[in-house]
Amino acid sequence: MKHTNGSVEVVCGSMFSGKTDELIRRLRRAAIARQKVQVFKPAIDVRYAVEKVTSHAGTDFDAIPVGHAADIRFRLEADTTVVGVDEAQFFDAEIIPLVDELAGRGLRVIVAGLDTDFRGEPFGPVPVLMARAEKVDKLQAICMVCGEPASRTQRLVNGKPARYDEPVVIVGAAEMYEARCRKHHEVPREGDELPR
Repeated sequence: MKHTNGSVEVVCGSMFSGKTDELIRRLRRAAIARQKVQVFKPAIDVRYAVEKVTSHAGTDFDAIPVGHAADIRFRLEADTTVVGVDEAQFFDAEIIPLVDELAGRGLRVIVAGLDTDFRGEPFGPVPVLMARAEKVDKLQAICMVCGEPASRTQRLVNGKPARYDEPVVIVGAAEMYEARCRKHHEVPREGDELPR
């Protein structure tokens, strides 16, 4: 079934907020409705199955790993009407005009990704995609310190908060990251004393 209008939906939030589960839920509904679905993910994400998007909860959906956003254009099949993109924060800036182009061609594009990095700062192309999308859902996790709603991703190095000057992109899961609320999110800078 072809869509009459293209659209962009962004599902964002911290790690462990259910972004990929929500992406998969929407993709499965589209497939049930007999829409042709293709899903893409950055080749850098090899935490689970290489050719699947997989949530931390274990749900999955077949996906095509690509090295660059432009590769999506060449892997897209002519009869595809719904495009899913997981872990959008890891894609280069080309993902922004590509998503606009696909929506302009009448496709429904569903993008999932972290809106902020471990520092709590805007992460890659996701904030721009949020600004251009027709629909944005920002999900929250549960703070691992106090149990309140969490909107931040805390990176841990040897059990302690990562310093601000650490590399932004390090692919990992529960062994390196946890969800935190604003109050308990810590990013020490050079000269700051680390909590004990």
